[in-house]
Amino acid sequence: MTRSDRVALITGASSGIGEALARAFVADGHRVVLQARSTDRLAALADELGAGRAVAVPGDVTVFDDQQRAAATAIEAFGRLDVAVANAGGGTGGGFLDPDPEPEVWRAMVLTNVYGVALTARAVLPHLVDSTGQLVLMGSVAGRVTIDGSLYSATKWAVTGMAHAIRAELHRTGVRVTVVQPGKVVTPFFEGDPPPDCLETDDVVAAVRYAVTQPPSVDVNEIVLRPIDQYR
Repeated sequence: MTRSDRVALITGASSGIGEALARAFVADGHRVVLQARSTDRLAALADELGAGRAVAVPGDVTVFDDQQRAAATAIEAFGRLDVAVANAGGGTGGGFLDPDPEPEVWRAMVLTNVYGVALTARAVLPHLVDSTGQLVLMGSVAGRVTIDGSLYSATKWAVTGMAHAIRAELHRTGVRVTVVQPGKVVTPFFEGDPPPDCLETDDVVAAVRYAVTQPPSVDVNEIVLRPIDQYR
């Protein structure tokens, strides 16, 4: 099968890493199913990438019906699903001793970063088993180190654990599972000006492309990438 035959689903595709990844996948010859909550931005990106190459499916990763609809759209529009990238996520600062906690912000973050990733995996995996495809989870260096008081970090530790659990469940199916764990990246995650020592979105895209272009016999389990000045 050539790359032009492959179909990828990307969550959180309307901005940041997801948007850059959609453009890269289409440039590589993939057809893409794009999901995000931002309907207008998602539609504009699909139009830019071209009819027959991209389809927009607005949805919320924390709603299982939306995830099933995105996966079904790949089959209906393109006949298969080969790669799914669970990229949607978000974060907030503040620690457990913060005098002004924002419980609803925490709740939304945990639902998106953990529950949403799980629902995405559950919706796409039957199709990836059929195609002997690949699941990519967007984790973080924050899911490998301890960050004082960071619930965001805890959600990314959960993503790391989820990747290993899914890989074990899929043993002998031929499906590959990769968790990509970048350090700080210039994305809308940072409000205002991002820190100076950040990766670019294209750096993360390159890591994903590396993982999905390996021979079928090679399963790249984890990719960790940091900007050169980030030591932990």
